[in-house]
Amino acid sequence: MNATLHGRQSSDPAGVTLVGGGPGAWDLITVRGMHALQEADVILTDHLGPTAELERLCDTAAKKVIDVSKLPYGRQVTQEKTNELIVSYARAGKRVVRLKGGDPFVFGRGFEELTVCREAGIPCEVVPGVTSAVSVPAAAGVPATQRGLVHSFTVVSGHLPPEHPKSLVDWSALARVGGTVAVIMGVRHAAAIATALLAGGLSAETPAAVIQEGTTAGQRAFRCTLATLGETMRRERIAAPAVYVIGEVAGL
Repeated sequence: MNATLHGRQSSDPAGVTLVGGGPGAWDLITVRGMHALQEADVILTDHLGPTAELERLCDTAAKKVIDVSKLPYGRQVTQEKTNELIVSYARAGKRVVRLKGGDPFVFGRGFEELTVCREAGIPCEVVPGVTSAVSVPAAAGVPATQRGLVHSFTVVSGHLPPEHPKSLVDWSALARVGGTVAVIMGVRHAAAIATALLAGGLSAETPAAVIQEGTTAGQRAFRCTLATLGETMRRERIAAPAVYVIGEVAGL
């Protein structure tokens, strides 16, 4: 087994661990992820996941904690800078944890960072996390699937509008597939996404649910339809982070 690609032993004196921090609540990180934080010398954090309550998971005073957040439409640390920090601290003999919200490999650039470590010859372990795409709706009572009703679900990034030239999502196909659609990073483009799905043939009465800051004390959830999704987001002043679910499960 290639240790650089597939992981490292905990006895290694230095290396990198990519940790999925879960959907928001500090205690929804995995036990393995918590242990990695406790063993780390340096922690590079995002703004999502358990970052705000990191001190409940490890002794932050004994560690170097660096914020490398990429805030939507706000302050951003470039991925190149983050990669540079990961490699430089690891080469200096530090145990580095790259703490991300959700799961590192679900729209989290985790594989990019693993590749950077591999190319630099640095041992790298991946600790999966609980993705917000299914856990946030679950916290609001919305299942991704339901026996006899829905046998599939699709997780979609909504950070680009449907007509954007760099969008890789076939919204017309999603409108026809018949399963649940869970959209993350899509607050700004919710109305445009709803319009694209309607144009693809999905019924205006298709149930939808919007959950902001899921699993945290600030969680807010609203039920609506595909036709009223954009209006609901505006009226309730939904802001990131939020997940919305489109499909019959949202009407249960």
